[in-house]
Amino acid sequence: MLKKSRVQFLRSEITPFPTTAMMRNLLAVYATISGNEFCLMTSHLESTKGHAEERINQLKQVLKKMQEIPESTTVIFGGDTNLRDKEVTQIGGLPKDIMDIWEFLGKPKHCHYTWDTSQNTNLNIAAKCKLRFDRLFFRTASSGGQIVPQSLDLIGLEKLDCGKFPSDHWGLLCNFDVVL
Repeated sequence: MLKKSRVQFLRSEITPFPTTAMMRNLLAVYATISGNEFCLMTSHLESTKGHAEERINQLKQVLKKMQEIPESTTVIFGGDTNLRDKEVTQIGGLPKDIMDIWEFLGKPKHCHYTWDTSQNTNLNIAAKCKLRFDRLFFRTASSGGQIVPQSLDLIGLEKLDCGKFPSDHWGLLCNFDVVL
């Protein structure tokens, strides 16, 4: 938990993806926590297998933006990336200074699949698919306060009163140790 008094909002920005067919963009919020700079980013990358090329372009833009932020700033990106592992491999993997939190934590099996049509019935898809569409990436600051991911869990696993899950994807909940 963070004390609201320790967090100061600095600014936000929306970066449109210029070739999106689905009106997608990258959102970023810049803030300080006890004087340490953070950038929190999210996006919903292009959906479906047929839009892989655009999704890969969007991923490249996200990673580029993460690397453009000053090294003194901790950067966390989380979102519905719709990525297939082969698409990340296709671009040569993540840059060495950006980590996938699920991989960093040893690839915990209990939160491997964030899109699981065998358990999540919201879309009523006959085929049973399990994929890791939702991802969290981070880049630590070069100095000052540090964050260290400690655990990762799936959320949204229970149906609402209406009989549906909150989303057709499971959410990711990450706990961090923040060393200021």
